[in-house]
Formats: sequence, structure tokens, C-alpha cells
Amino acid sequence: MPSSTRLLPLYLIACLFALIGLGSLWYGLGKPVHLPDAASPTHKLQCASYTPFDKDQSPFDHPFRLRPARMDADLALLAERFECIRTYSMTGLEAIPGLARKHGLKVMLGAWVNANPVDTDKEVDALIASANANPDVVSAVIVGNEALLRKEVTGDRLAGLIARVKSQVKVPVTYADVWEFWLQHPQIAPEVDFLTIHLLPYWEDDPRGIDDALAHVADVRRQFGARFAPKDILIGETGWPSEGRQRETATPSRANEARFIRGFVALAEANGWRYNLIEAFDQPWKRASEGAVGGYWGLYDADRQDKGVLEGPVSNLPYWPQWWLAGVLLFAATLLLAGRPGNRHAATLLPLLAALGAASLGLWGELVRTNARFTGEWVWAGWLAGLNLVVLAHGALALAARGGWRERLFAWLERHARWWLLAAGFAAAVSMLAMVFDPRYRSFPTAALVLPAVVYLARPVAAPRAEIALLALIVGAGIAPQLFIEGVNNVQAWGWAVVSAAMVAALWRSLRKNQEVPSR
Repeated sequence: MPSSTRLLPLYLIACLFALIGLGSLWYGLGKPVHLPDAASPTHKLQCASYTPFDKDQSPFDHPFRLRPARMDADLALLAERFECIRTYSMTGLEAIPGLARKHGLKVMLGAWVNANPVDTDKEVDALIASANANPDVVSAVIVGNEALLRKEVTGDRLAGLIARVKSQVKVPVTYADVWEFWLQHPQIAPEVDFLTIHLLPYWEDDPRGIDDALAHVADVRRQFGARFAPKDILIGETGWPSEGRQRETATPSRANEARFIRGFVALAEANGWRYNLIEAFDQPWKRASEGAVGGYWGLYDADRQDKGVLEGPVSNLPYWPQWWLAGVLLFAATLLLAGRPGNRHAATLLPLLAALGAASLGLWGELVRTNARFTGEWVWAGWLAGLNLVVLAHGALALAARGGWRERLFAWLERHARWWLLAAGFAAAVSMLAMVFDPRYRSFPTAALVLPAVVYLARPVAAPRAEIALLALIVGAGIAPQLFIEGVNNVQAWGWAVVSAAMVAALWRSLRKNQEVPSR
């Protein structure tokens, strides 16, 4: 066995390269991106969607109580950059016109239309009353939002509601929905004073990547302008998510959100379009129904902190120094646990393994921070993080010159290695089934399984053959279908496919072990 003195230079060089790689990863994710500004204290934008919920609130709370102080502070903040706000419901928002007046904002007031006629009538009556009581503040009223998309009303029913409101208010009346639904329900356009269309390239049935998104918006806006002239068109919702899973080529990120919003504002101003940006603040409650991506369309985060979307440099990962520091600490802890490497080969691999573990656990932690919604998801995420720590310890000690307590710990981990592999295979199989049969609102769990896949591919362990074969079959069979579903241009899907293939290979190698463990 080479002496520790002879291994030290190689070991230190490997540590240096591993730390450089770890730092490059986090800086690459978090480095500031510079783009032309869209807004400034002297250049206000037109309008932004506003829902008055704190990060611990949702419209489904019982009892439903909004916080007047929150709404007052929110409108004061929005008045610094916008000329108006758009609301979606009258329930609990009776104070909005008065607060808007206080802060010099106009309001496009919305009534929530749904399948319950009693609730809808209450919303419409409140809308009419507020519009008539606040003509100096209410610039337009919006009778329903995406009610046709949700199939909660018929086109004829909606047209009747719009006519009812028009007969009782003096401000312009409109309805808001995804642009295709205006084409599918032609009876609506004649009833409104102007059309309010939603253009969200990320959510299109054929998602548009950030490079094509603005061209798509411009194309649809011009088509509507020509088709429905002389009625005006309001782009009532447009924006880009800052977090969440990739859809084909559409990738959420803060930089992409800033790029889209700033580019759109420039395009709208050049063409004289009316617009409303979605949305003022991140809304975590939306993640329950729309996946993680639903909660991150805000220009400000849920704590009302500027995300850098409108002006100045923007970072996809503002907390990257904290993740880098956590990674360095885990890297050091792994090397401390392992102690002296066992040979020249291990002297190179041990720091690289420690860096891989630190990186994958950090990436998993960041994904969980933004994605986890329910107790079950937090438990699942914690279980996978714990599994990764066990696998990291197992792999690190396998490369170490063990003795004493390290040898005893490694012996225990080695005796139970089949369970670590089975747990990783089970997690991969469950995740693959989810990504094939229910993928729309799920993020790719690549970071949680890359370490077990690499460790047990490089160092196979014996495990029960029947169970391992079944897990390998499930994971392997899902690779092609999930790529077909996601599209071959989805980089995140390819990352998951590669890790899944590595996991299948690790499971297959365990079947090839000479020492077989009988099925139970």
C-alpha cells in the first residue's frame, strides 16, 4: 500500500479540482445576468395581476380572511412601478378601489365566474356596485377569468352575464381567457367592449421556448388585432415562470422570466399594445394545483422581495453562495469521515465522490425548497436526502484505508448494502412511473438519484434478484416513453433519462454479482 506521504500530492490536486468544480457549478447557476431594463422609478409599466395573499394564505382558507395592511403595503409597492392593477374576484377585495385611489393606481376590476350561479351572481352584483361607486379608479371590469377553459359556464351563459353587466355600468366591460377560447366561442367577442386574451407561451399545448416566445406572442396579438378590429385587444396575462419543470423547450428560470418580461414590454411599447403582466407576487398556494411552476410567476417573491425581473442584473439562484458553503462543508465532512484514501486510485476518486455528493444533495435541496408542497412530499424528499447521505458514506468508506471505527461502520454499511440499492431502485421506479403516467406538474428528481446510480454502478452490490430485476424493468421500460412525452429537446428529461439508464445499469450489475442473495 502506498504511503500517505506519496498519496498526498495526488489527493490534494484531486481536492482542488473537486472544489473548483463545486464552485463553478454554483456560480454558474447563480451568476448575475445583465439585460436591458423594463421599468424604473421614472418609467412605469401599464398593469400587473394582483392577488392579495401572503405566502401562508390561499383562497381556500377557512375562515377566509384577507389582511388589509398587506393589501395597503402591496399597492404602495406596486404603485412605484405600475399604473394599474388587475384583480380576479370581488370576495374580500372590497377595499381595493379605495387603496388604489390612495396610491394613485387604476384598477381593472374582476368578478370570479364559476359553475355556481349563486356565487357568480354575488360576484357580479359586487362588481357592478364597486364600478359604479368608484368611476375615478375603475378603468374596466372583467366578467370572469378562464371560465370557458375550465368548462364551468357555457358561452351563451357567459354572454348573458356580460350583457347584464354592460347594461348597468359605464366603464368598458370585457372577459378574460386563453386566446384559443375566443376563437372557440365566437359569441363572446360581440358582447365585450374589448377582448382580453391570455398569452402564456410556457403553458401552450405546444410550449414555446424562451427564444421563440416573444415571436409567438406577437404573431397571436397581430392575428387578433386584424380579426377583431376595430375592437381593441388587451393582453390580459403574459409572463414566464421563474421556477419549475421544463416543458419541451420552455425552461423556467429567473433569467428567462426577466428576458421575457423585458423583451415583451419593449415589444408592446413599440407596437402600442395594452397589456397586463402576470403577476405581481409569487403565489405559493397555486403549487397545489399547478405544480411548483404555478407558484413562481411573480415579479416579486412571496416575501415581496424584488426578483430582479424588471430592472438590474438578475440571478437564477440568488442563494448560490449559501449552497456553495453548504457543499464545501459536506465535502469536508465526507473526507473527514473517510480519512486516508486506500490507494492512488482512491486518492483521485474520493474527492470527486465527495464533490458529487455535495453537488447532488445541494441541487436536490434547492429543488425541494421550491417544489415541495405537502407533508408527504417533504417526507419523501427527506428520505431521499437521508438515503444519499448513507450512500455517500458507504462509497467514501469503500475508498478509504479503513481501521477501527471506520472499518466497523463500513462493515455495517456493506452488510446492508442491498437495502441501499433496493431503496434507490424503488425510488427510481416510483419516480419513473410518475414521470410517465402523471408528469405535467412534476419536476425531474434527477439530483436525488445520480449519486446512488453512480456509486452502485461503479461498485455493484449483491441484492435479491427478483426485486432488482423488477425495479430494473420498470425504470428501463419508462425511459423511452418519458422522452417521447417530454420531447427530445427537453434537456431536463434527457438528464433524467441518463440517470435512469445509469440506475438500470447499476441494478443489472448487481444481478451479475457472483454472490447472490435469494429472494424472500
